[in-house]
Amino acid sequence: MSGEWTSAGLPPVAAARTAEARRSGTWSSALSTGEFAAIRSVGFEPVGQVMGSAVYHVSRSGTYWGYYDCGHGYAGLMGRFDRVANVALSGQGAASRALVQVLMDARHKALERMVAECAALGGDGVVAANLTMAPFPAQPNCLEFQVIGTAVRAQGPVRPRRPFTTHLDGQGFAKLLTSGWVPVELLVGISIGVRHDDWGVYQQRRLSAGNQEVVGWSELVNATRHDARAQLTRQARDAGAQGVVLGSSDLRVWGEPCIRAKNNNSEQEDHVAEATLVGSAIASFTVTERPARTLSVMPLDSRRKRLRQRIQRELGSYGTDPYEVRRMMTELSELDGTE
Repeated sequence: MSGEWTSAGLPPVAAARTAEARRSGTWSSALSTGEFAAIRSVGFEPVGQVMGSAVYHVSRSGTYWGYYDCGHGYAGLMGRFDRVANVALSGQGAASRALVQVLMDARHKALERMVAECAALGGDGVVAANLTMAPFPAQPNCLEFQVIGTAVRAQGPVRPRRPFTTHLDGQGFAKLLTSGWVPVELLVGISIGVRHDDWGVYQQRRLSAGNQEVVGWSELVNATRHDARAQLTRQARDAGAQGVVLGSSDLRVWGEPCIRAKNNNSEQEDHVAEATLVGSAIASFTVTERPARTLSVMPLDSRRKRLRQRIQRELGSYGTDPYEVRRMMTELSELDGTE
């Protein structure tokens, strides 16, 4: 590698891989036999496995990362004399918003590179796209964001303006198309909520408090999940989609020393919730209706004519079968009655 790549466009190794795949005419995928057959049944074919990745350094922001600021005013031991704590949500401009923006930017960068590989292979979209995030080995504060899927191409002349992306596997993709819907874009909704462990939480979580709901923590997880869903809905609307098919939902909760209380030499604590939703934006499509088929009707005149001729032949011949003549006369009478 020359080291001249500036992160614009495809990485050189990806460009070389896609060029070789197009030259050789061979493709690879992680599709099962059932997925391959399902994709072919709706007029698509795989053109190759595609991927995108990005490594981001997540820097500190103030004391104790700064992102987890509960925004709660300090007022003595456990906030006993202070107001009830609110949930500081990233989607509502809390300090954690900057961290969420970094996580979203990194995922979008990985997705863009995967879509670029798809386009380089002549694909119309990517199915079974799987997003992952993992610590970068031996590098503190660095995370690798990766997405891998299988690029597919429509066998007909109709092409989307931009390759679609979806978490749906081959069978799910085929079922979506046969029901009159198409995938638009793979979406990720992230929200971080921070809530101070106020006096109410302290009282409700004590061992002597018995079995009861910790209302403050219930509020934390509900508000954070709701904020992540709101982000997903907004992205779907911006993509011009009509709905979202959810792929996965993840929630992490942990404790952090309260930044505001730490500045006052207090051991108070906050709790942080991080909700991540992954889904696919979808849109409905319509197919031009075919004209109704005309019901084929057998002309009756030719049948009547043949029956009369047979009756005449039967009556004018030796050995007339009266039962056969009676049967033909009955059939002729029934045909006449259909007029």
